[in-house]
Amino acid sequence: METLSNAPSTLVIATRESALALWQAHHVRDRLQALYPQTRVTLRGMTTQGDQILDRPLATIGGKGLFIKELEVAMEEGHADLAVHSLKDVPMDMPPGFTLAAVAKREDPRDALVSSRYTALSQLPKGAVVGTSSLRREAQLRERYPHLSVTPLRGNVNTRLRKLDEGQYDAIILAAAGLIRLGFSERIAALLDVEDSLPAVGQGALGLECREDRKDVIKALAPLIDAETLLAVSAERAFSRALGGSCQTPLAAHAVFDNAGDPSGALWLRALLADREGREVIRGEHRAEVASLADAEALGLALADEFMARGARRLLPT
Repeated sequence: METLSNAPSTLVIATRESALALWQAHHVRDRLQALYPQTRVTLRGMTTQGDQILDRPLATIGGKGLFIKELEVAMEEGHADLAVHSLKDVPMDMPPGFTLAAVAKREDPRDALVSSRYTALSQLPKGAVVGTSSLRREAQLRERYPHLSVTPLRGNVNTRLRKLDEGQYDAIILAAAGLIRLGFSERIAALLDVEDSLPAVGQGALGLECREDRKDVIKALAPLIDAETLLAVSAERAFSRALGGSCQTPLAAHAVFDNAGDPSGALWLRALLADREGREVIRGEHRAEVASLADAEALGLALADEFMARGARRLLPT
C-alpha cells in the first residue's frame, strides 16, 4: 500500500469502549497506521451517557447523540484528535465546531434476524417476543407482523445476544454490519430484505468526526473517504435532516447506485416514515443522476419535499 506523509506525528482516536466501537476504532487506527507509518495512532476509550443508561429506551433519554457527546468534549479539550462512530448514531446536524471529515466504505446495511429457533420473520408464531432498540424497526415489524410482541432491547451486541440466549426473546433484530464486524455472522438467521426492513440512515457506514479547525486531521482522513458510500449516505442524511429525523421518529432511508461500485450515475433513494405502531406508513423513492455531494443532498431534499406534500408533518414530533 502506498504510504503518505501529510499527517500529524500523533493521532488520538476517541472511542466508546463497547466491543463494536473498539473494533471500529481499531479498524480506522490500522488503516491510518498503514497510510502514515511515521504517525503514532492511539485510542482513548471512554464511557458515554448512552452506555451508562440502559434501563430506558434511547428515544426517552435524549437519542443517539448521547453516544458521542463525551467524545466531542475530549476533542474540544484537546485530549483526542478524532472520533469514530457508527454513522447511524451521528445526529443529522453536527454541533458547532465539529465536522464529519470522512465516511468510510459501508458494510452490509441490512437488518438481521437473530434467532436459534426461526429463520424468517414469517415463521414466528402469534405472541412471539421480538427484541429491538429501534423505533424504525419496531414500526415496520408492527406494520407487517402485528401478531408479534415487539419489546425494547438495550445493551451492546454481546449483551443483546446473551439476553436472546437466556430465552428473554424468541428473536432479536440487529444491524448486520455490527454482527459481521464482531465475527458473529453465524448468528444471523436471515438478512432482512430492505423491502421488509428499510435500514436506518447511514446504517453500516463509519463516520469520522473531528474539530472543523483541525485542517491537518481533515487532510489526513481524506484517503479514508469512500466516494460511493459518502454520496449514498449524504442523500439519506439530507432526507432525514429535512424531516427533523431523530431517535423519536420511526424514519428510514437507504440509497444505492444502480451500478454498484460506480459512484456516478443514478442513485436510488428509498425512504419511510411511520408512527410507532406501524398503523400509518409513508413510503417513497426517487432516482437521480448524482455526481457531487450537492447532487446527493438535492436528491434527499426532493424526496423529503414529496413526503411533506403527502402529509408527513403529522407523523413528526411536535
